[in-house]
Amino acid sequence: MSSKRYEIAVVGGGFAGAAAAITAARQGKNVLLIEKYNCLGGAAAYDLVNPFMGNWTRDPANSKVIIELSRGLFTEIVERLQAMGGAEYFAGITFNEEMLKYVLNKMALESGVKLLYQTYVTGVRMEGERVVSLDISNVSGAGVIEADCFIDATGDANLINMAGLPYRVGREWDGLCQPMTLCFRLGNVKVTRKSDFKTRINKLYKEFQAAGKIQNPRENILVFHTLCDSILHFNTTRVVKLNPTNAEEVTRAEIIAREQVFELYNFLRENFEEFKESVLLSTGMQIGARESRMIDGEYVLSQEDLLAFRKFEDSIAVCNYDIDIHSPDGSGTSHYYFPDGEYYGIPYRCLIPKGAENLLVAGRCISTTHEAQASVRIMPTCCNLGEAAGIAVSLAAENGAKMRDVDVKRLRAILAENGARVD
Repeated sequence: MSSKRYEIAVVGGGFAGAAAAITAARQGKNVLLIEKYNCLGGAAAYDLVNPFMGNWTRDPANSKVIIELSRGLFTEIVERLQAMGGAEYFAGITFNEEMLKYVLNKMALESGVKLLYQTYVTGVRMEGERVVSLDISNVSGAGVIEADCFIDATGDANLINMAGLPYRVGREWDGLCQPMTLCFRLGNVKVTRKSDFKTRINKLYKEFQAAGKIQNPRENILVFHTLCDSILHFNTTRVVKLNPTNAEEVTRAEIIAREQVFELYNFLRENFEEFKESVLLSTGMQIGARESRMIDGEYVLSQEDLLAFRKFEDSIAVCNYDIDIHSPDGSGTSHYYFPDGEYYGIPYRCLIPKGAENLLVAGRCISTTHEAQASVRIMPTCCNLGEAAGIAVSLAAENGAKMRDVDVKRLRAILAENGARVD
């Protein structure tokens, strides 16, 4: 495969990467999007993460008025899904991931994005503080991708790692990350959305756990209804104290999680009438990581920023998803829920990695602390971050500016014109 050149190269086709590529292409740029699997959608597509968690608040003066915080391109995606019958508002926004893959494909192609599926980036070539090219590998062989600007939307900050740029992993004091989870689906379950079964199964689950009959350390069974009454979605396996940036430890996590899937499946079939004829339909293509690398950026968003509902002059997205920390040590999940009407801003500086002039990061691996990342990491917010990154790299590509020198006022104005919320 010979070398090819683009104005912008985006790596990672999850919500951050897809949004970045689509937005940059709509700005008239020549954009390549590299994805290691065969579709867009990231955690929603191949980790089976569902639903979209809520990023909205209530008007303090009238609790019936909902203020959506994740707008812009995310709103367009949801509306396209709804038009196909592929999304409904309950327990967040529950969606059909196969329709999501189709919608994102269509949006990317309509925008003029060049897609390159089933392709791995194997190296990053730097000249000083500029990324000059990426080494790639796929069924065609080895190749080189050159671009004026790059976006790392891998979720794990893989480009940052390969470029030798600074990052952190997990909690500040011990490096432990939030647990990894392998989601799974059960079909032919005799329930409806109105069925009251969660209290019963969690009561017995805790009894079994106390008796040593359940090895999963999670404190309860987390289960969601889907768009089909007879299919339930489980986000409830929990693998702790393994490093999501270490290949051998991730392999161990996949093995442990699959054991937990069958432990839970057998527990439900053997003890509850609704599940006696249930069928294990699917597990995620890969285990889901809530947290891994976080870049050292021009600004580190902290829990203190979140609790102060801090806004920033260079804010490019807003969020109030709760500070949702699944214990890195074992059992337990802590929450901090924002009061009605309160939310925080995410500065553009959190997307700018130290040591690189023409590289931005979008998604859950932006520059935050462990606690702040627990709120930022949801897919609607990652989509907002990707949209902002797509516009920022487009502005940089126009005049060869460094990412830290992008006109933030213009960036925020374009986001607002696109319907995104920045304040």
